[in-house]
Amino acid sequence: MEAVPVRHPGRWVAIAVLALVAAMIVSSFVTNERWDWPFAFRVMNFTPVLEGLIKGTILATIGSMIIGISLGVVVGIMRLSSNPVLRFVGLAYTWFFRGIPRLVLVFLFGSGIGYLYPRFDIGPFPFSQQLAGFLGLSSDLTIATLNVNDISSTLIWGIIAMGLSEAAYMAEIARAGILSVDDGQREAAAALGMSPSLSMRRVVLPQAMRVIIPPTGNETIAMVKDTSLLAYLPLGTELFFQAQAVSSRTLKVMPSLVAATMWYLVITTVLMIGQYYLERHFGRGYGATREQTTAHTKKNRILGKGA
Repeated sequence: MEAVPVRHPGRWVAIAVLALVAAMIVSSFVTNERWDWPFAFRVMNFTPVLEGLIKGTILATIGSMIIGISLGVVVGIMRLSSNPVLRFVGLAYTWFFRGIPRLVLVFLFGSGIGYLYPRFDIGPFPFSQQLAGFLGLSSDLTIATLNVNDISSTLIWGIIAMGLSEAAYMAEIARAGILSVDDGQREAAAALGMSPSLSMRRVVLPQAMRVIIPPTGNETIAMVKDTSLLAYLPLGTELFFQAQAVSSRTLKVMPSLVAATMWYLVITTVLMIGQYYLERHFGRGYGATREQTTAHTKKNRILGKGA
């Protein structure tokens, strides 16, 4: 019997409608002179914009994600600890930083910390100056003093603020990844004589990466876009801030914003490609991949024809 494929006229109608809409969008981009594409490409190569891209967007993303992933894994493990104090601290951390918008947190770190604590005294003990006064010492125990106002509007505070916020989300991602690993893996590691910390590093976390990588990639892409919040720090070395500065000087708002948008799209595209290869690397051994399925299908067809 020869099977007759089922016809799907709705698919062809949908393809025609999508093609028409795509053609209209492309025509609008090309024919509307207000987009001013030549000027937008020139803005992308302006030195302040490139400095904002590298020193603000890329550097802030890398620094914030390093803090977020490192601290997030620790907080996620605390959430799963058998110690009730560690569980409470992990829960309180995620509750606090997930409840504050990043814009408010960035503005708080940029303006509020310097107002509340103009200087930090660095000593062998917390509150070294108060301790020295309590003990009746003539000189306090302060080793060095950090003037917070000197760094309140710098990239450092922005990275710290967004990194602390990101750690709260990464803690939940890490916790979900750890819970996805079967308990038998931990029991097998314990049977081999591994300590809980060693089994977590060598056995549990490598298997949890299959679940952790996709949402972590999404968080990294979201962080790239959230670096635009550093313009409210205020931080001059930031991509969106520099694009706004160009639009204010030239009175060409849309081309300047298009230039920033194109740089964001370039970075997110590179990150999506990297995420794809990471997922494929850590997903080895978990079911058949598309390449394996395709190769298996081709092999069966060849063998069938040969028979």
